[in-house]
Amino acid sequence: MASYLLRRLGASVVTIAGISVLIFAMGHVIYPLPGRDVLGPRASTAQVAAWNRDNGYTRPVPVQYWHYLAGLLHGNLGYSYKLNQSIATLFERRYPRSLYLSGAALLLAALITIPFGIYRAVRRNRTDDQVGPGVAPTVYSAPDFLLYLLVIQIFAFTLRVFGFRASQSTSLLGVIADWRHMALPIACFAVAIAAGLSRYIRSAVADALSQDHSTVVRGTGLPERLVLIRHLLRNACLLMITLIGLLIPALLAGDLVAETAFSYGGLGLLFFASLENADYPVLLAYTLAAAVLTVLGNLLADIALMIADYRVRL
Repeated sequence: MASYLLRRLGASVVTIAGISVLIFAMGHVIYPLPGRDVLGPRASTAQVAAWNRDNGYTRPVPVQYWHYLAGLLHGNLGYSYKLNQSIATLFERRYPRSLYLSGAALLLAALITIPFGIYRAVRRNRTDDQVGPGVAPTVYSAPDFLLYLLVIQIFAFTLRVFGFRASQSTSLLGVIADWRHMALPIACFAVAIAAGLSRYIRSAVADALSQDHSTVVRGTGLPERLVLIRHLLRNACLLMITLIGLLIPALLAGDLVAETAFSYGGLGLLFFASLENADYPVLLAYTLAAAVLTVLGNLLADIALMIADYRVRL
């Protein structure tokens, strides 16, 4: 087991190093000499050249990458000259809000997906199961913005049950306490996630039901309810571990739509504003964070699956 962990950890480190090279190359191609954009059109050529030289943009590319990598290891993600703030500070302020929205939506989606997927698998090829294959793909394939706007129109403007915007509180505790304005963003995000996951859970449980060991367990006289809880629920949870690991980076990217639709001040809204303002350092840092989360999500899913399933350890 230790050798497996070391191999996976080493592969993850190499992958992250390759990602950093790619992101640095993208930044060097898109934004090679930012002095003109930082100082403005009124700055003289000498001033722009001096700024680029003083900030290391005229050094050899390998030297620039070495300083970029050293900065990343010390938590330096770059600097947003348009917002006049370090990107690490921007992320530090907004990431807890995105983490709360994503975490709450993922937890709610898991609570919806597992029982719904098991129910559809048990009732497969029956009338009520045929509704799921129609509804879930429709929700999954529909644009998220469309879903969010419909929900806002119905529950915020027509029924006036919830607020049409997410909480605007500056503190995380204030956001958590403002449930009336956070209910719609969390619920919509959870439904969008659950629509994609339910088909995988249904397929896994349906496959387990058709296996010989399920028939043997039933032959012992064990009630159907205990068969589902002791055997099928475990398989569904093991699959959820893998899916959640793959969803970790997708949640960061998905926040872009949810936070923009509900005006929620997290990382997704920061990315959207940076995209409008062509704030390339922030965009590249966001891309780097999403890529690293992809690698870490897969690594954590493999480790958790190895701990939960003895077959993987063997």
